[in-house]
Amino acid sequence: MVNLAETKQWLADRFAGLVAEHGVPGAAVAVSVGGEVADAAAGVLNTATGVEATPDSLFQVGSITKVWTTTLAMQLADEGLLDLDVPVRGYLPDFRLGDETAAATITVRQLMCHTAGFEGDLFTDTGRGDDCVEKYVATLGDVAQLFPPGRMFSYNNAGFCVLGRIVEVLRGKPFDTCLREHLFTPLGLTHAATSADEAILHRAAVGHLDVGGEQRPAPIWSLVRSNGPAGSALAMRPRDLLAFAQAHLDGGGEILGASSVKTMRERQVTLPPLGLMGTSWGLGWEIYDQPGGTILGHDGGTIGQAAFLRVVPDRGVAIALLTNGGDPISLYADVYGHLLPALTGIDRPPFPVPPAEPEPFDASRYTGTYSCEVVDVTVSQDDDGRVWLAQTPKGVLAELSEADRAELVRLDGDTLITREPRHGLHQPHVFLGDDGSGRAEFVHSGRVIRREAR
Repeated sequence: MVNLAETKQWLADRFAGLVAEHGVPGAAVAVSVGGEVADAAAGVLNTATGVEATPDSLFQVGSITKVWTTTLAMQLADEGLLDLDVPVRGYLPDFRLGDETAAATITVRQLMCHTAGFEGDLFTDTGRGDDCVEKYVATLGDVAQLFPPGRMFSYNNAGFCVLGRIVEVLRGKPFDTCLREHLFTPLGLTHAATSADEAILHRAAVGHLDVGGEQRPAPIWSLVRSNGPAGSALAMRPRDLLAFAQAHLDGGGEILGASSVKTMRERQVTLPPLGLMGTSWGLGWEIYDQPGGTILGHDGGTIGQAAFLRVVPDRGVAIALLTNGGDPISLYADVYGHLLPALTGIDRPPFPVPPAEPEPFDASRYTGTYSCEVVDVTVSQDDDGRVWLAQTPKGVLAELSEADRAELVRLDGDTLITREPRHGLHQPHVFLGDDGSGRAEFVHSGRVIRREAR
């Protein structure tokens, strides 16, 4: 086993300085090696109150929740109550989408690995009651199908809300109750919460947004409860997140059968180069194929909070980093850039970078407007041959972010990348398909967005 003494010392010497360097108001980190845990925290939970972050502080884990939701579903598979390759309607007979054929054929497995193909960024508020997930799924009847189920990967929050509803139906309990009874309790978690009502009983972080160059508390604490299975509100300290990861490292521990643990790690779909995302996706887990070994993980982003989890099964190592604003990606790069090779001998997956001297190119295949529920993306080429991407947020995102414009250069083939980094990352944009006139049908930056019809 790797001795954690050097890691503890590195965290004591460097973590607070890195948090401050990247303008992150507050952060907490935990490292597990063979079940032995070291943790640290720095900064404040709320710039308005100045309450200090501690290792026991709760931060939102965002979409890391999707691995928890998948685990709840796999428990049902262990019990013989759920078949991953049965259509969703085998469990939710009233499940409807805008495309009837897709709604009738989408399987549970496709929900788990983001290949269901329907519009996924839908943050409809259906109230705070225990029936909110049920009501949310009932609103999907007009949702557009972007591509046939199984064709490709497109990150889908709504799909995990549907998965959460399946868990509710088969358990006969609200999703939050399932989390507490089937994961919190057997894992012995003491610092975890499914809502603000529970989080307030602990030392809880508040998300921060950039306002005029300053980190200010976000106007609301969490996204809507109806998106709970996708990751709208689950919060915990890093040590409790690692208790969940450790159960997966231990072959399932008290929460899951060894066969289901293995199944969750199996590659289901290969991803195009998407920056911070993995090379492929399993069931719930992102998979990063690196020289020297495989890393599992998931990231999470809510309103001003960002979370990162990486697990290296072959080394028995797990690392969790939870933050509440600033430039969390650069903090992730520095923290994991040191800890992963130090503890596992595997380097942090590299971020893509644009060529130092980009070549001019004809962007006519890519220009035009692509639209989804939460953003309009317009690609244009100016008279000097420079290519620009403009993003205009819509719906709930319009209240939390502003329009953005960035220059794109060619990375490789049909992949363009932002010339300048934003929050430490040059974001790739992959253009896919053909709209019938030689132009790309989709732009893909994690989610597939369809070109607007002319």
